[in-house]
Amino acid sequence: MAEYINIKGQNIEVVASDPANPTLGQIWYNSTSNTLKGGGVTTVGAWATGGNMATGRANIAGTGTQTAALAIGGYLSGGPQTNSTEEYDGSAWTSGGNLSLARNALAAAGTQTVGLAWGGDAPNPPGPNSNSTEEYDGAAWTAGGNLGTGVAYHGGCGIQTAALSFGGYGPPTVSATEEYDGAAWTAGGSLPAAKEAVAGAGTQTAGLAIGGNSPVTNTTEEYDGSAWTAGGTLNTARHSMGAAGIQTAALAFGGAVPPQTGATEEYDGTSWTTSPVSMSTARSTLGGAGTQPLALAFSGVTPPGAYVTSTEEWTGPGSPLTVTITAS
Repeated sequence: MAEYINIKGQNIEVVASDPANPTLGQIWYNSTSNTLKGGGVTTVGAWATGGNMATGRANIAGTGTQTAALAIGGYLSGGPQTNSTEEYDGSAWTSGGNLSLARNALAAAGTQTVGLAWGGDAPNPPGPNSNSTEEYDGAAWTAGGNLGTGVAYHGGCGIQTAALSFGGYGPPTVSATEEYDGAAWTAGGSLPAAKEAVAGAGTQTAGLAIGGNSPVTNTTEEYDGSAWTAGGTLNTARHSMGAAGIQTAALAFGGAVPPQTGATEEYDGTSWTTSPVSMSTARSTLGGAGTQPLALAFSGVTPPGAYVTSTEEWTGPGSPLTVTITAS
């Protein structure tokens, strides 16, 4: 029988614990578990259970990464809009700074320490919907420049100093796009058609507007910094979903068809592919954050109308994986 050292020209490393970031094809022996292991990659994406939020909410905004996310505002079950923010560290949610203005159906962009939240349905806004923008520094929210027009149920993407807002309900349902430079909003190119409850991903100069309502649609539009053009269509038309990633590598999950769904789709910049794996809990009006290979879904409303606190973590195909090697 051929020996590994003769095949690969090196001995198998003996370790007490698995390497934190194994490379593809790396082999080691774990002396604690008495197992031979190797570094591989996942072939099918999977959702796993994360830490629960303190409070379940509908129409919540999310931004950040899978290990450093923000959950912002939303509507409480049986109650009004909330101004609370929760921060996720990859395993648990903790309280962050409160928004100055309680609201739901808002949009968000940026990171956990440099975040942005704008628009939304507020209890007593200056108009039909809020035009207020707030900036987060990792501890507290402060006022930013106001939107040109108050809007709710809109899509958003980008960073604190270069954000994109599109679609939504004014009223009426709108196609307008606005761009934020860290101080003020200015008009951008309009969507081809008005839609609300739309999901967003990407950047200000390479954005995605995914799905939406009025009526329920499977359309995707791509933004180049000045104009929207048609992208690939979702396999499942829906609104009020979560999204993550960039224009050429996006993830869409959950939403309402109706009813609510847990379906997950991946975008490669041209077309959407449905994953064989759905979220454990079908939900709509949820929050989303992260990237295509490492996304986060949290809170929202389930088919019976329950407001859930659960969080799910997505690991996409091609992600690093530790494999236990056994005799065939």
